[in-house]
Amino acid sequence: MQVTTVGIDLAKHVFQVHGITRDGQVVFNRAIRRAQLMQFFTNLEPCLIGMEACGSSHYWARELSKLGHDVRLIPANYV
Repeated sequence: MQVTTVGIDLAKHVFQVHGITRDGQVVFNRAIRRAQLMQFFTNLEPCLIGMEACGSSHYWARELSKLGHDVRLIPANYV
């Protein structure tokens, strides 16, 4: 199963990461520590990533974009 879309809930220490296929099937839904996040996305094929726009989201968007992912920031009132 190829993950096409990932949603990330950013937090202080542990991020919730949810990945689905094009058909909407859940591939993973797990908690990942801050130190493990980049390694996790390095091993993942480039995909669409959505996250709430907040203070640290711009940093993570830049870092994940460097890996080839298409990152979209969503305003907080739409999350």
